[in-house]
Amino acid sequence: MEATIGAGDFKAKCLQLLNDVAEHREPLVITKRGKPIARLVPMPPDIQLFGALAGSVVDESDIINPVDAEWEAAK
Repeated sequence: MEATIGAGDFKAKCLQLLNDVAEHREPLVITKRGKPIARLVPMPPDIQLFGALAGSVVDESDIINPVDAEWEAAK
């Protein structure tokens, strides 16, 4: 269950709540008169671009010469 807070309380404690969401990595639902109106979520962590795709490329060696299998379209 997500934590909730009223809009008035959120306004009074906004900066501390932003820090709490960033630290604990858990979203916070902001309500107005008991109805949810917004969700405060943490930003995704930064990923390193260098090396992010390491191991994701498959080497198929010779892609120029025909394969040994007969294709349905060639019949």
